[in-house]
Amino acid sequence: MKRLAVLLIAASSLIGVMKVSAQVAVGLQVDIAPPAIPVYVQPPCPVEGYFWTPGYWAYGPNGYYWVPGVWLAPPQIGFLWTPGYWGWETGRYFWHGGYWGPHVGFYGGVNYGFGYGGHGFYGGRWDGGAFRYNAAVWHVGGGFHNTYSERPAVGPGASRASYAGGPGGIEAKPTPEEESAMHENHVQPTSKQMSHEHSASLSHSQLASVNHGTPSTAARSTVGGQRYNSAGHTMVAAHSAQHSAGASHSAATHQQMQHTNQSQGASHQSVQHSSGASHPQMHSSGGGRSSGGGGGGHAHGGGRR
Repeated sequence: MKRLAVLLIAASSLIGVMKVSAQVAVGLQVDIAPPAIPVYVQPPCPVEGYFWTPGYWAYGPNGYYWVPGVWLAPPQIGFLWTPGYWGWETGRYFWHGGYWGPHVGFYGGVNYGFGYGGHGFYGGRWDGGAFRYNAAVWHVGGGFHNTYSERPAVGPGASRASYAGGPGGIEAKPTPEEESAMHENHVQPTSKQMSHEHSASLSHSQLASVNHGTPSTAARSTVGGQRYNSAGHTMVAAHSAQHSAGASHSAATHQQMQHTNQSQGASHQSVQHSSGASHPQMHSSGGGRSSGGGGGGHAHGGGRR
C-alpha cells in the first residue's frame, strides 16, 4: 500500500529563494520506488545565460509524476544546479531536494543526462561572469558564442534508475568534492522552479500510473513555455502530425466508401437492367393470366397463381 508521509527535516518547504548552510532534504517518504528516468531529447536553449535543470519524478497524492526538464535563469551568477534525488533508506524512499550553489554536490549517482551523468557536471562552466555552454552536451543554437565542446566519460548503457540504494537502485557514494560542495552555502529552488513542479502535478498525463514511465511532456523550453515530447517534437507539431494522419486516413476511408457506394450503385443498376430485360418475355409467357400491368412482380405473381 502506498503511503506518503511529509517529514520536516531541514526547512519548512522549497518555496522561494533562501540560503541554507547544508544540503536540504525534503522528507518525502514513499514505500514504492520511482520509475526509471525516461530517455528524451533536450530542447534548444531559448536564451543565452539560461541553465538546464533536468526532469525528475516527484511524488504527490496520486503517486509519482514527471516534472519536465526545463531551461531557466539561475538565481545568481556563478551558481550551478545540483538535482534532487530519491534515496533508499530503512526500507523506504526519501526525497533529497536539489539546490543552487557554487559547485555541484551529490545527486545520488543518478544519470539524469545532459551533463549530469551520476557524478559531477559537464554541461558548462562559469568563466568571468559568463556561462560557457558545453555544446557537446547541451543543445544550444548557432547564435551562442560562449561555447566549447567536451564529451563526458559517460557511455551508453548507463543505468536509468532514478534512485540510490535499495533493490535495483544505484550504488553510489559522494566523492570528496561532492562532500565539500554539500556543505557550502546553498540557494533553494527558485519560485519559478516550484511553480514548474506544481504545474506538472496538475497534469493527469504526467502521472506515472497514466503514462507508464513515458510522460507526454518530457521537457519544456522555459517555465510555462513550449512543451516537448520525448522525441524532441513540440506538442503542437506532434498534435498536428497526428491530426494530419487522422485526416488523411479519414479522407482515404471516405474515398473508399464513395468508390464502394459507386460500385454498389453500378451493380444495382445492372441488376435492374437485367430484370427489366426479362420482363417482356415473362409477360408474354404469362398470357392472359396476368390481369394487366407490366411489372415484374405482377408477372411472377400471375405465374405462381
